[in-house]
Amino acid sequence: MFDNPQFQKLVEADQLTGEVVAVNSFLVEVKGLEGVRLGAQIMFEDGQRGLVREAYGDRVVLFNIDSERMTLGTLAVVENDVLSVPVGKNLIGRVVTPTGIPLDGKGTIKTSTTSGIFNPAPGIMARSMLNEQLASGVTAVDSFFPVVLGQRIAILGDSKSGKSTFLSQLSASQEGTDRIVVYVLMGRRKVDVERLLSNLRESGAMEHTIVVLADIFDSLTQTYLAPYAACAMAEYLWYNGQDVVIMYDDLSSHAEAYRQLSLLQEVDPGRDSYPGDIFYAHSSLLERAGKLKSNGKTLTSLPVVLTPNDDITAYLPTSIMSITDGQIIFDLGIFRQGFRPAVNSGLSVSRVGGQAQTTRQKRLSTTLFKQLARYRQAEEFSHFSSQLSKETRIDLTLGKYILQVLQQPPEERHSLVEQMLMLETVMLSGGEVEIDIAGLKKSVKEISHKVKDVKDEETFNKLEAELLKKHSATPLVEKAADTTEESSEESDA
Repeated sequence: MFDNPQFQKLVEADQLTGEVVAVNSFLVEVKGLEGVRLGAQIMFEDGQRGLVREAYGDRVVLFNIDSERMTLGTLAVVENDVLSVPVGKNLIGRVVTPTGIPLDGKGTIKTSTTSGIFNPAPGIMARSMLNEQLASGVTAVDSFFPVVLGQRIAILGDSKSGKSTFLSQLSASQEGTDRIVVYVLMGRRKVDVERLLSNLRESGAMEHTIVVLADIFDSLTQTYLAPYAACAMAEYLWYNGQDVVIMYDDLSSHAEAYRQLSLLQEVDPGRDSYPGDIFYAHSSLLERAGKLKSNGKTLTSLPVVLTPNDDITAYLPTSIMSITDGQIIFDLGIFRQGFRPAVNSGLSVSRVGGQAQTTRQKRLSTTLFKQLARYRQAEEFSHFSSQLSKETRIDLTLGKYILQVLQQPPEERHSLVEQMLMLETVMLSGGEVEIDIAGLKKSVKEISHKVKDVKDEETFNKLEAELLKKHSATPLVEKAADTTEESSEESDA
């Protein structure tokens, strides 16, 4: 008899059994599981679980999911033909391991439904066109590089450049919608995990979020399986009529875990020592996002990739960028200059963002890009001349106010309507009047509810005229003329 009742039950059900004959860290070799399927879930008599990775006749190589500790001679039995995790709405608001074990001290998760984790992506005929914007609450992203529901968009940046902060803001901005967020944390330190969970709870985002956690002290196999398990949890909700946003934070840690496991298997290393199938490992995961034709619901995927020293030309970032429909790049240099969020507007792009924008939004985005380009040109010119033309002063003023609107601390979030009202009011000023940006942001929060439809041009124009009148001061042209007269009088004296 065995101490593990579940193991005993599987043996009595005549499932394939075997014995551990070799152990190498997370790799376990078992003899006696002839005919077992690749990807099958194995249970050991001590309660640990394994994933069948390779099969050679009467010998099978497994990934030990739980730990590196395994005793030679331990018995093993096939538990399932595929590695499965619990799925369902009862996971919402919980923190779980990649295998579905709760980590938040709120008791067991009551769900009887399970799903395999390596599910195929929907076929082309099962998909529909993407056409609705996902509001992140971050003006610099929503106005320039809009994320579309069902899109795959990479989040790139060096360590501590604001990637996780952006994801927290995006998660909190889904409050009041029926969207569910699945947040995958891989290879993170305990202190980072606690900070992020604290931010999610304080913002209320935890109420509509599932957190799948494999921290730095968990097994390499847990880190490798985490994104696939989380995607399975998201897919179940997606196929059952829910819009879901899944964030992989980060795929760099996932790739490192997979590299270490592959080197243990003695797989021939490729570029940067990653296994040859690392591209497939990530593409098969990210291709599972999209919009279903059957129910019109979406699964939006945001993979995070670390770019040390802001080098986006390294193997992993370029690999992920080639899979996704765009990238938002957080620049450490911009971050050090004190600008938040530190989005690099020159390198970031959203390839399908325009499909979800109205004509007014597209027009505003184009105008802002051009105006910021003129601002940077005027700023360069201002270093070499003390006498600036009226056009140059206007470009400098408009650019300064646009950047002040885009400047956004982590606790601040704006709806799409609020963003349009602020930016269009600044552009309406023509750079010829002083604007109280702090007061403008406050007023916009109070009156944005008056816009019932983003296509209602008349209401937008009326509110923007009111905002400009309320928050504009001395015309800058008159002020500049006064300054010139004063300096002229001083010169004559």
